[in-house]
Amino acid sequence: MAVRGAPPVSARRLAGLVRGFSKRRLLVVGDVILDRFVWGDVDRISREAPVPVVRVASEELRLGGAANVAANIRSLGGQAVVCSVVGDDDAGRWLAAGLSGAGALAQGIFPDPGVRTTEKNRIMGRPGLQQLLRLDYDNPKTLPRPAAGRLRRFVEQHASRVDGIVVSDYGQGNIGPRLLDMVGRLARSQGVLAVVDPRRENYERYRDVTLITPNKAEAAEASGIVIGSTASLRRAADRLLEKWRCEAILVTLGQDGMSLFRRDGATRSFPTAARQVFDVTGAGDTVAATCALALAGGGSYEETAILGNLAAGTVVGRRGTVPADLRQLRSAIRGLLGEGGV
Repeated sequence: MAVRGAPPVSARRLAGLVRGFSKRRLLVVGDVILDRFVWGDVDRISREAPVPVVRVASEELRLGGAANVAANIRSLGGQAVVCSVVGDDDAGRWLAAGLSGAGALAQGIFPDPGVRTTEKNRIMGRPGLQQLLRLDYDNPKTLPRPAAGRLRRFVEQHASRVDGIVVSDYGQGNIGPRLLDMVGRLARSQGVLAVVDPRRENYERYRDVTLITPNKAEAAEASGIVIGSTASLRRAADRLLEKWRCEAILVTLGQDGMSLFRRDGATRSFPTAARQVFDVTGAGDTVAATCALALAGGGSYEETAILGNLAAGTVVGRRGTVPADLRQLRSAIRGLLGEGGV
């Protein structure tokens, strides 16, 4: 674990931060997505085309995108207020009901007849439960003007009533330039905590927020630097810190863990906390949710990154879109207590 410019982190301190999650209330704004999983058995190839025939055994609907961020906040003990524009359709209604069922406040879910709720349909085949195909129903990339205005008003009205904002950008139209400008202004002038999970559609618009959590591919794309080494990752992060004017960047690196880069020059790398990786679907949502809860509770960036890494390790070992497991997170922290520092 490479460290520069940061002292060891106490596992007891991490445990205390997690206990404090129940006192945190976060506003999640972004693209809520209906994740549909179709599970089946594959035992032959179609005569019509060289493709597997999936004999459907079951189907599940799960909260995805910004809805999964909210589900993670709830599963970790925090409170979540969700703000998103969905279609006036069955998928949008299911998401609103699913969020309420998970304990999130969904009064900021606005149905609009000019929008289609985003759906991602994953066909999963046994044996092996590998993903065979994904069918996406996308939302228009730009919201109708009245819907976008309603979204911004809700965020502005609720920013002072929460401990922080999580921007969950999946490029489905909810996160536009004017909304990002407003979030940046709230962070810059009013000290509002803002964590952003980025997407290519808005690389040029993120500014002045607290923490941004790109994956390796996103960091390379946004910086224009091919990342193939520790040095190139550092160069990409430096460029993004300057470009986005954020306090810190946490780059998720898949099986290689995470790397934290702060504006003051401190860096730290964390090996993956997962014992087994079955499915990375939604892991970025878990990282964003956990980091926002930790920062809202007064955690340092290093403590925040460690908790995000540990929480992600509780979801990638399970199939499909699932929120973090609080008991597993606490167990992972207890496993660090004997080390004295992380």
